[in-house]
Amino acid sequence: MTNSLETDYLIVGSGAVGMAFADTLLSDSDADIVIVDRFAKPGGHWNVAYPFVTLHQPSAFYGVASRELSNGKFDEVGLNKGLASLASGAQVAAYFDAVMQERFLPSGRVRYFPMSDYLGDGKFKSLLNGSVTEVSFKRQVDATYLKTTVPSTHKPGFEIDSGVRFMPLNNLPKLQDKPDGFVIVGGGKTGLDAAIWLLNNGVDPDDIKLIMPRDAWLIDRKNTQPDESFFEFTIGSQAAQFEAIAAAESIDDLFDRLEASGVLVRLDPNVKPKMFHGATVSQAELTELRRIKNVVRMGRATKIGVNAIELEEGVLATTPNTVHVDCSASAISNLEMKPVFQGNLITPQTVRSYQPVFSASLIAHVEATKETEAEKNQLCGVVRLPNHDTDWIRMMVPFMMNQYQWSRDPELRPWLESNRLDGFSGLVRNIAEDDHEKLAILKRLKNASMPAMAKLQQFVAELEEAS
Repeated sequence: MTNSLETDYLIVGSGAVGMAFADTLLSDSDADIVIVDRFAKPGGHWNVAYPFVTLHQPSAFYGVASRELSNGKFDEVGLNKGLASLASGAQVAAYFDAVMQERFLPSGRVRYFPMSDYLGDGKFKSLLNGSVTEVSFKRQVDATYLKTTVPSTHKPGFEIDSGVRFMPLNNLPKLQDKPDGFVIVGGGKTGLDAAIWLLNNGVDPDDIKLIMPRDAWLIDRKNTQPDESFFEFTIGSQAAQFEAIAAAESIDDLFDRLEASGVLVRLDPNVKPKMFHGATVSQAELTELRRIKNVVRMGRATKIGVNAIELEEGVLATTPNTVHVDCSASAISNLEMKPVFQGNLITPQTVRSYQPVFSASLIAHVEATKETEAEKNQLCGVVRLPNHDTDWIRMMVPFMMNQYQWSRDPELRPWLESNRLDGFSGLVRNIAEDDHEKLAILKRLKNASMPAMAKLQQFVAELEEAS
């Protein structure tokens, strides 16, 4: 049996991106919306995330624009003490469910179809009763394009012999006996989360091996705080960033300057990072992680055996009673870029560096308020999701161009200042006329912005030539 529906917007995916887009569309238009998703509840990958996961950015920057997630709280204990709170995975999942139940559905303009598989061409199939529904729509929003993956659902890219104690980090809290040790497979943010969780639970750092194919540049979380008391770190870090770019004499010199000014940090000061994913870390977390001395830098794992782990550049001994923790999933597995607006298809992507929910909210606002596809795409230039270290440079050019475009739009500028997902615009807006220290920081930022853009374009050209 085939059912039929009509709607203005068919949103495929009720993860963070789909929810942020729908929320702003509800606020800024009178559109009717249909949302389709495979999960039983909204929240996307948060439904299957590991139990000790938290946001790695302040909660104030996350969720949907219309509903606060953090309530302005700061953590009072733990490795994030003194910084804006980081919601747990359970809190995020409950938050999205509340948004759906208390805002979206009562609006009368959202129809939600969980446990449904989108088949394409406006059709979706119930995973429970097999019924097919065909939707006639004006716009389709592909909120699944970034393809977020998590350890519990992805397939590892290496062989695993029978008898190996191997598990996603989701299963760590289920352990009932002390193993010989722990091998964390993957050196990204998930791997660091696993390491911190083990350390916090009393595991000896010498019992932890961290397979790190590439070291990463990390962001000091202190520089991401959406509170006026951190202005010298947040806006000050942006000013220092532009000054470092403008003064850099080479790409290597640029990263040296970014580290020296506190914009970027790394796990081991003696190992040059080759990766940048935009992950944040507190100084307390960094101190803890540096207690782990068994960091294995021999490339990716190709096979995990009962007694040996084969890596791209060597072999690592292991034991049958060692727990091997899978942290090799990429948070976002689709790094290809495409125009956000193409005919009746909208594909939300990052239009500000590593901020997908803010980006989805802005894209929805642009969709609701601008007329032509050309104008919409001009305001929503895609900012490359970073992978390699030098992607930091490639990412900054469209980011700065977007910021410039937004600042020139008389309608968009006040919208940004009032959007809670864009805390930095609000910080700048609220500077008092006699606050000379903050005004001096803002002046530094403005003075360095144009020279920084020129230098970035030079470095991008060098990278393109080298490739």
